[in-house]
Amino acid sequence: MRRPKGIKTKKSVAKRFKITAKGKVLRSSAGRRHLCQTKNPKRRRNLRGTSVVSPTDEYRIKQSLPFTR
Repeated sequence: MRRPKGIKTKKSVAKRFKITAKGKVLRSSAGRRHLCQTKNPKRRRNLRGTSVVSPTDEYRIKQSLPFTR
């Protein structure tokens, strides 16, 4: 399918999310940027990984990333 002329990737979305090979959308955990000394180590460990975005938001993210799967 031919893409419309002038379509652009939303760079803010591209920095925040990653698309897997099967088309799932991954996101990093919120609450990890600052004020980490007040959070206990178990909570910080749990914030470390990535998680899959809900299907409701997945559609909107993929619309902002037109050149991915």
